[in-house]
Formats: sequence, structure tokens, C-alpha cells
Amino acid sequence: MNTLNGKVALITGASSGIGHAAARLFAREGARVVVAARRQKELDALVRDIVQADGQAVALAGDVTDEGFAQALVALATSEFGGLDIAFNNAGTLGDSAPLPDISRAAWDHVIVTNLTAAFLAAKHQVPAMVARGGGSIIFTSSFVGHTVGFPGMGAYAASKAGLIGMAQVIAAEFGAKGVRANALLPGGTDTPMAKPLVATPESRAFLEGLFALKRMASPDEIAKAALFLASDASSFVTGTALLADGGVSINRT
Repeated sequence: MNTLNGKVALITGASSGIGHAAARLFAREGARVVVAARRQKELDALVRDIVQADGQAVALAGDVTDEGFAQALVALATSEFGGLDIAFNNAGTLGDSAPLPDISRAAWDHVIVTNLTAAFLAAKHQVPAMVARGGGSIIFTSSFVGHTVGFPGMGAYAASKAGLIGMAQVIAAEFGAKGVRANALLPGGTDTPMAKPLVATPESRAFLEGLFALKRMASPDEIAKAALFLASDASSFVTGTALLADGGVSINRT
């Protein structure tokens, strides 16, 4: 039995990487999916793939930092599929790497707005839609960076991702009695287009992979499976958590 049968799922950052893998997986598991990202062409190709595999999907391109876009995504889920049960707020950016004193205000604001404020705007409209359905699951893509590890040069990224954990905890406390769960998913290094600057050379890839207990990076599909757990009833008593799917980087010292 598919684990998401009858559910409606919204996934941001779906044009590539973790969001793309999650959209395909959630659809295979029976969810009707609304996919969002900035690039319409990539979203259209994703929808075609899902539909050709007998799934159901619609796409809307836009900027996650725009509250109107957040509102439009929920409206699309409601008009096309009748409501919203799952939201995987996955869109984000690494930002520029620099020591904290060298980060410009503009660079700081860009990362905070893209990673944290956009997630707030999304949840602001997703929560009421889920309450109307009798409950749901909100997932934020956070990171081990800023939670268990302080990577030099990633001050803005760490701050934004740590903020998502706090927001998930508050949503969980505020709306748990109404059936809404909220959790933060903390991936380790994942082999996605966004991570390519971190592994641009064989030496940098070897260094990064060596940080993990598993001595490798994750595939997007592996992180999508962790998101599926949080989206599904398999995690029905899990809320307000920071779930590490980090390949052991948080505990590794070898």
C-alpha cells in the first residue's frame, strides 16, 4: 500500500536535487503533488515525468520569498486537489562563503530571506489550510550546519537553518492539538547541483566525504526517503524534532 494515498503534498525547490527527488517519491507513494521552484521548464519536465508514471502533479513557478507566491501555492493545492496535507519547504541557498566580519548586509539578508523568511511565509499560509483538513505535516529542510557543526564561512547559512528548527518547534507546540505536525529535516552533504561548489575538485570532494562516518555524500533519493517518513503516518507521533539524516557527520571524529 502506498504510504501517501489520498494526501496532497506541496514541495518547494522541486526543480532539482532533494526537492525533485521528493516530488517523484511522494507521487510514487500516492500523493497528488504541487511542485514549486523558480524554473518553469524544469518543473514542467518533472510534472510530465510524474504524469507519465501514472501520478498526479501540477506546477507553479515563482519566488519563495514572495508572500503572494506562498499564498498562490496553497490556493493551487486547494483548487486542484481539494486541500493540503503535506508541505515540504525545501527551497534554499548556500549563499556566499566568508568569515562573519566579511559578510555584507546584502549577502546576509539574501540568505536569511531565502532560507528562513520564505519558510515563515510558506507556513503562515500552509498551517490554516492543514487545520481546515484536520491536520497535516510541515517539513523544513534545515541542516546539521548550525546545529551540530559550525562550518567556517557559513554564518548566514547556519543562522538561517538553525532558525528553521526553532520555528518548527513553535508550530508544533501551537498547532499540535489541531493535528498539525512540524519537523525540521537535517541532511548531511547531498550530491545536488547546489553542493557542486563544495566539491568542485577531487580533493575537495575527498575532504568533504571524509567528514562523514559513512565516508560518502548522500544521494537526493536518500534524503527524500527521510522526508517521506516525516510526511507519512509512520511519523504520526513525531513533531517538533530536528531529524538528522547526516551520514554521521555530527558524531564522526575519524
